[in-house]
Amino acid sequence: MLTIGELASYAGVTVRTVRHYHAKGLLPEPERDRSGYRRYDAGAVIELIRIRTLAQAGVPLARVRQLLRADEEEFAAAVADIDSRLCAEIRQRRLHRAQIARLASGDHLALPPEVVEYLDRLRALGIDERIVRVERDGWILLAAHSPERVAEWTARKRRQIDDPRLVAFYRSLGQALDQSGDDPRLVEATDELADYITQMADEQGEDYVDDTDLDPPLVELMDVRVFDTVPQARRLIELLRRRGWTGWTKLERIPLTDDRR
Repeated sequence: MLTIGELASYAGVTVRTVRHYHAKGLLPEPERDRSGYRRYDAGAVIELIRIRTLAQAGVPLARVRQLLRADEEEFAAAVADIDSRLCAEIRQRRLHRAQIARLASGDHLALPPEVVEYLDRLRALGIDERIVRVERDGWILLAAHSPERVAEWTARKRRQIDDPRLVAFYRSLGQALDQSGDDPRLVEATDELADYITQMADEQGEDYVDDTDLDPPLVELMDVRVFDTVPQARRLIELLRRRGWTGWTKLERIPLTDDRR
């Protein structure tokens, strides 16, 4: 006959756990012997191991109590059901692991492969990582809002960065990010951008400059994200307005002003 400590040791649990199972009515509590100790037999060990196994498998204690009272057929069916549920949980956890792996891989989180390829292309062109991050954040929002148009938009962006003039603007902007809003390099970058988009609009039409048809709330959300991430972008938009254009996510032509400084 075993003491409660010996019983717990045989079953691989703590004495506290045994007492908890007693309190829940899962494991019968034997009478005390003449010495005042409770003594457990082999049946108690086997019952405790069954309880422990079910509990460790995630079976609620209320269900454990039902299973312990079930006949062999009911018990087998219940165990099959538990096994099926565990298999589903394993599949879900594998999915979670894959998502964590994507998180560790940076841009692959919440971004389609074609967008990741585009961002990698920007890096290969030597574009400042802060600009790449702004692009990445914008793509995350776009992909969540209109996933069916991602392929169309990325194809357009790939064509655009084949133009050395746009790449030159990105590089100039990257050099200006560490400077104050009045730094000449930011003004020069704005001139480059204004010249580029004006020429493209004149050659290809206004739709070439912006054909995304985004809802105003999404445009505002994306713009605020840019301005919060790269404060100099707000100054660039101010300068760009004086050159006949406004907007970051959604470019629009406006009347040209005389003050270009």
